[in-house]
Amino acid sequence: MKPIIGLTASLELGRDAYDIELADSEAILAAGGLPIMLPHLMEEADIDEIAEHIDGLFLAGGYDIDPTLFGEEPHPNLGVIIPSRDVFELALTKKVLELKKPILGVCRGAQILNIAVGGDMYQDITTQAKADLLQHQQKAPRFHGSHFVEVTEGSLLHRLTGLKRLKVNSRHHQANRQVPQPMIVSGVSSDGIVEAIESTKHHFALGVQWHPENMARAADSASLGIFQGFIEACREEGDE
Repeated sequence: MKPIIGLTASLELGRDAYDIELADSEAILAAGGLPIMLPHLMEEADIDEIAEHIDGLFLAGGYDIDPTLFGEEPHPNLGVIIPSRDVFELALTKKVLELKKPILGVCRGAQILNIAVGGDMYQDITTQAKADLLQHQQKAPRFHGSHFVEVTEGSLLHRLTGLKRLKVNSRHHQANRQVPQPMIVSGVSSDGIVEAIESTKHHFALGVQWHPENMARAADSASLGIFQGFIEACREEGDE
């Protein structure tokens, strides 16, 4: 049996339809998982039931996150937010962490993972981060690795990729800032922006700021390793 992977969906303003990226489902399928799109549910009992039934959670990329959820007012450069998605994903992430089931978050998903454990984020790195920034919204194809990430030796990310320096793609203007326990920072760019976080208390809870699903389409070995490791952890969960 393939492990069942809950795949979070986005909404467009003014449209009554959920959206998922093909690259997300393709990467999960290619690694041996079965992706199931998740609607934005508000009832705690429904969220609990989803968490019980899935073998792992994939927190996809997408729009910005409501800053009031981590105690801030909206910055002038805050982009589109989808309130139902924020509320649902935070509640589900907390429940999946409680159950110690695998989680992989990309871009926005890495930020949701951090906020779920009490962390916060830059609403706009270009105006809030005290650094001479790299280009974090690349002007290149989605599969192209545009800058480097230094990986903590011995971390989950290091074990999955086999590399201490990754070349990654980049499409974001927000990023994690304060990263509390049980999360640790396991990848940073040369300008100091947090690029990867992972849990020290869970078998697999990893958030990356880039989009390995796009790079996996181009057969990038590190990106494939991330998805294969995630699905293997989910398979172990399903076998228990």
